[in-house]
Amino acid sequence: MTVGETAPSWDRFAHWQKWPARVLLAVIAVLLVLAAFTPLTASMDGTPSEVATFAVTAPAETPAQPERDEDLAFYDRVIERIAAGENYYDFIVKEQRERNYPVRPGVAVRLPTLAYIHAWLGEPGMLFLAVLLMGATIWAWWKRLGEEAHDESVRRFGAALMFVGGSLGLNRMYFVLHELWAGMLMALAFGLHRPGRWGWSLAVATLALAIREQVLPFVLLMGAMAAWRRDWKETAAWAALTFAFVMAMMWHLSLVSPQVLQSDPESPPWLVLRGLSGWLGNVVLSSNLRFLPHEIAGPLVLLMALGWAGWKTPAGTTGTFLYLGYGLAFMLAGRANNFYWGAIVAPAMFIGLAFLPMALRSLLIAARGRR
Repeated sequence: MTVGETAPSWDRFAHWQKWPARVLLAVIAVLLVLAAFTPLTASMDGTPSEVATFAVTAPAETPAQPERDEDLAFYDRVIERIAAGENYYDFIVKEQRERNYPVRPGVAVRLPTLAYIHAWLGEPGMLFLAVLLMGATIWAWWKRLGEEAHDESVRRFGAALMFVGGSLGLNRMYFVLHELWAGMLMALAFGLHRPGRWGWSLAVATLALAIREQVLPFVLLMGAMAAWRRDWKETAAWAALTFAFVMAMMWHLSLVSPQVLQSDPESPPWLVLRGLSGWLGNVVLSSNLRFLPHEIAGPLVLLMALGWAGWKTPAGTTGTFLYLGYGLAFMLAGRANNFYWGAIVAPAMFIGLAFLPMALRSLLIAARGRR
């Protein structure tokens, strides 16, 4: 008798045949070795960095007041000008030009959504919002894990991992970073989604997409998964959101483009083919994994993906496509100093570790061809 004859239906690898399981184990072993030796860098010159430049150092004369990173200081300035009553599009190109930040192409100028929210709420309001978002995301995944994990210990471990993955979003220093908010909102939208019940997920994803356009692959995946289930109503809803986003981006670019000069700085290319270091570096350096040696942190990213792949439920299947898809995108696109893109996917990706013991155990048993 094979393990698949007695294992639950949601244990994907328990239902695999011997040779596919052996091949996957061999691939995983090779990738884990490569991940352990892959340098993780946040530097344009390729200098290895085991701790991301999220951390800033304090000047010697004022140790209690850390120096603000240039990008964070820029976002602070944008928020200050909006709070003072200025219109974002009246000054944003000039601000970026004065700091020698690229404004060509127009997508190098961020959408204004987060800056306006921050200006309206102020830092105390953003702190309240961050705590509320964290609580809502953990609650959403607690509910979904309870429905699809079928194991209370996995449910508790998964919810705890959701907190670990998303806790960086509670750091007030980084409230101005678009990727942190978009990533937490995407994690919430994912946790709220159910086949046939997707309204709240769509609403949260809309806000995430309005903050950072890199949420678009998630929106497209949700639409594709709905089409695969032949839920045409949900498919149409995600398609409508995609269309609305395209229209909004065209409007955004139409306001930016007239102010751009040929002499303005142009962004270096994003298609740089960084390979495995692009995927692992982005996730590690934009999450709490950055405190671990890269020999441990890099393989953990792969093991998270493996855990998601072993969970044969709507959430597990969607998560597998989601995190492998973003992983491929990070291997192809994004410079080393764009490591913070990883914050889009890092929060809920940690949940995959809750299913890792089941995935590895079932793969090993299946590879042996035994019960």
